Order: sequence, then C-alpha cells, then structure tokens
Amino acid sequence: MNGARVLVVDDEPMVVEVVGRYLAREGFSVSTASDGELALAAFRENRPHLVVLDLMLPKVGGMDVCREIRAVAPVPVIMLTARGDEMDRIAGFEVGADDYLAKPFSPRELVARIRAVLKRSFDPAEFAGGTITCGSLAVSRDTRVVTLSGNEVNLTAREFDLLWFLVTHPGKVFSRGQLLEEVWRFSWPGDESTVTVHVRRLRTKVEQDPEHPGHLKTVWGAGYRWDA
Repeated sequence: MNGARVLVVDDEPMVVEVVGRYLAREGFSVSTASDGELALAAFRENRPHLVVLDLMLPKVGGMDVCREIRAVAPVPVIMLTARGDEMDRIAGFEVGADDYLAKPFSPRELVARIRAVLKRSFDPAEFAGGTITCGSLAVSRDTRVVTLSGNEVNLTAREFDLLWFLVTHPGKVFSRGQLLEEVWRFSWPGDESTVTVHVRRLRTKVEQDPEHPGHLKTVWGAGYRWDA
C-alpha cells in the first residue's frame, strides 16, 4: 500500500516531524496539520486515505475533527492521545475512530497499525499509481485519464472531479447539495441542476448502458451513489 496518502494531525511539532519522516521513508505520501481547523482544510484538499489524529488539538478538538471527517467520507482514523484511559478509547470509537494509540508510541507500531487498517478498509489496487478500477472502467488520479473497455473517455475537468469523488466514496449516498459543496466547492443553496446535468453526461460516457447504469445509481429522494 505504498503511495497511500496519510494526513498526520498533531499540535506537537516533534511528533509531526518524526511521524511524517518515518511514514515518508516507508513509502507513504504524507501531509500534516497542527490544529483542528488546518486538519479539516488539509482533509478537503488532499483527500487522504487515512488520518492519524491527535485527540487534544487547539481550535477544533480531535473528536470534532473525527466526527466531521466521518460525516463526509468513510476514511479510516487512528487516534493519538497522551491519555490512555478506557473512557478516551470508548469516546474515540464512538465518533468513528478505527484504532487508538496512546503516547508515547513507537513509529514502527504506528506504521503497522496504519497498514492493518488500510488493508481492512481498501482494495490494495487503489494505491497502484492512484488508479481505481470498476469492472471495465479505470480511473487514474495521477494522469486524469479514464478508460472504458480499454478506450480513453473524454471528460471535462469537472466531470473528472465528480467521477473521482464518487469512485473514492463507493456505496455512500450524496445529495446534490453535498456534491455541489464537495466537488464544485459551492455552499448550499446552489443550482442543483448543475449536478443533475453532469451526472447525466457522465453516465453517457462511463456507463456501458447509460439508460440502465451499473455504477452511477440514482437513489430516489436522496441523491446519487457509486456502486463499485
């Protein structure tokens, strides 16, 4: 799973430096943040595959950061804290943390836990050059090239952004308002017909049968879902 994007969030510069350097040496792509607000901004910008998150953070606490992350996407979170009591662990798991590590900890143990969580959470093929394959459809994050049955598909920049967001959140239903916010960066209310038009165009390009889509499904009354 080398190449997986990991966001490290901690207000202790030494922890961020040591963990970031160690993860980079192990082949991970690392971004960092020193408080809760920066963590949420980095999450939106980098779309990490996993977040290493300190519990005690300035501005926005680790619990709230975890809660907001999990409300947007099923990205795994490993909690870090200097307090190792049972109530902290329970609280972390209740807001969606996947694992828990008390300080001080071994960077080697953290790497082992990251690999274990990623193995449980993702198809390893997702990290092969940033390419995700869904049946006959292949989507490359790095080259922004999409192929269907081996033939390159011509997408606009926004169509690709929408497709990439959906394929990296399989099984999750997003309303048109949520997609406007996540893909177009528009705060609701906005012109939701924009999403409808882009979904219709995307289906004509990436579905074998656009009239009976196998991947980009409409969930009536709720929004859209990508079935991998």
